[in-house]
Amino acid sequence: MLDLRPVGYVIGLLVASLGVTMLVPLAIDLYAGNGHWPVFLESAIITILTGGLIAIACANGVTAGLSLRQTFLLTSLVWLTLPVFGAIPFLLGATNAAFTDAFFEAMSGLTTTGSTVFSGLEALPEGLQLWRGILQWLGGVGIIVVAMVFLPELRVGGMQIFRTEGFDTGGKILPRAGEIANRISVIYIGLTCVCALAYSAFGMTSFDAIVHAMTTVATGGMANADASFAEFGRAVHYTAVVFMILAALPFVRYVQLLAGSAQPLFRDSQIRTFFTIISICILLISAWVWGRDGALSEVAFREALFNVTSIMTGTGYANADYMTWGTFPVVMFFFIGLIGGCAGSTACSVKVFRYQLLVASIKSQIRKIHSPHGLFVPRYDGRPVSEEILNSVMAFFVAFVLSLGVVSVLLGLTGLDFITSVSGAAAALANIGPGLGGEIGPAGNFSGLNDTAKWILSIAMFIGRLEIIAVLTIMTVAFWRE
Repeated sequence: MLDLRPVGYVIGLLVASLGVTMLVPLAIDLYAGNGHWPVFLESAIITILTGGLIAIACANGVTAGLSLRQTFLLTSLVWLTLPVFGAIPFLLGATNAAFTDAFFEAMSGLTTTGSTVFSGLEALPEGLQLWRGILQWLGGVGIIVVAMVFLPELRVGGMQIFRTEGFDTGGKILPRAGEIANRISVIYIGLTCVCALAYSAFGMTSFDAIVHAMTTVATGGMANADASFAEFGRAVHYTAVVFMILAALPFVRYVQLLAGSAQPLFRDSQIRTFFTIISICILLISAWVWGRDGALSEVAFREALFNVTSIMTGTGYANADYMTWGTFPVVMFFFIGLIGGCAGSTACSVKVFRYQLLVASIKSQIRKIHSPHGLFVPRYDGRPVSEEILNSVMAFFVAFVLSLGVVSVLLGLTGLDFITSVSGAAAALANIGPGLGGEIGPAGNFSGLNDTAKWILSIAMFIGRLEIIAVLTIMTVAFWRE
């Protein structure tokens, strides 16, 4: 029988850790004097006590270590459990949200999706605004790093966590997973601090700079105002573009860069392909907008640059309503969101390297058709790709497309129109944030959806964050069979 105590122990510690982070928005509310701090005090007490009791109850099982099944189960349960407790401040706080809305917001935050059900964001107490940013920041790579802290107690190689999270380390660049987690956490915190300083220097208030830095580096996209980045000026827009791109690059390349080796960063074919795709998309949409307006303008270029970068990296900010730009940009934005950033970054969606492998496989098959007796092996970054890796990539694509279809149909059954159903499914599964259309597009939010649709989207966000296969694995009979 599967021993759940090691799983419960780590989850308990993570839940308690989440409760400790609630003390930060509590302090902010106290400093602001808005009278909202008791909400976070209650939430912290509930979360810390519950997490602590779970950890204590399961502590006698920590010597057993984690098997592969336990690791997959742990990874999935973490992303289901933490949103429940992350939702408590929304339940008790100024939003007065029902549990469905509170859970949706917390799941959207922790999975770095960035979809929201709240309006009047600028009027929320500072603590709740910061809490939304903290959830996204923790959901970027923070939870992975925190989990790595507890894994040595379980005497388990932490690389399993990286694999189940879809976090490609690009080979063991450091001898221990703990060292990788430590270096990545330093880079993550460093990028966040530099981003906050840059935002502050270009006109944001210190508070807005901190919150938006968290959601930028996490490629989450939750903002402190309904208008998102339309609230800010040109310099802030360009700054956001820079840090969204930096957050979408493989973090292990930064580790190597800090170690004194810059070559891997510049030689990585995934990075080169990412920049190629994003540059082409920016030029195409800029040209379209210029043609529509009948004149070249910096504003049109900046809006195209910002929104293409935001959607492709899965951040989900907006500084303009691109639904008014015409049909071509809307179609482009739909497919751009399904590309995503690089593996091993905070970006979500399909990821660039999978498309590279898909193209390599297609090229190989075409060559085989031309020369049936030839031996053609797909290559990635100059190295041959094994059949096992190709099969896993193909399985992911099939699972992603099927999931997109199933979620779209389920949303349609709740009464949503075609555009809202399909784009909502894509936005949730790819953890992008905004969908398309007037309701869930860049100028709207998800508050008008029915509760059934919100639960479907919440599950889709969860599945998308774990990149589908990990969730499907634990749903099979073979997984539970001894």
